[in-house]
Amino acid sequence: MHRRRTVERRAGVAIKVIVELQAKPGRRPELESLIESIVAEHGPSQRGFLGSTRYEVLEDPDVLIEIADWESAEARVAHMQESAATGAYEPLIEMLAAPLRATVIRQLP
Repeated sequence: MHRRRTVERRAGVAIKVIVELQAKPGRRPELESLIESIVAEHGPSQRGFLGSTRYEVLEDPDVLIEIADWESAEARVAHMQESAATGAYEPLIEMLAAPLRATVIRQLP
């Protein structure tokens, strides 16, 4: 199974999503904590979610970058549709000073 997953990733099926979140002034630590709790609570149950890592932006203390790994674009789309239907990200959206930016990428073949 692990071997098959590795072959699929090399074929360009796996994706990364780079999400830029601009917290309201001074609220980045709170935003980071909320994201960590959402990932801990919902991440393991999300089909196709492989994990994520968060980063701070040195030049802007209110910006948080998350890079998430997904088995496929389809798995991420299904997750986003479910999250929109349940309102899972509403508390996160309320902490943002600007709309989040998400860039979906995959490795070149």
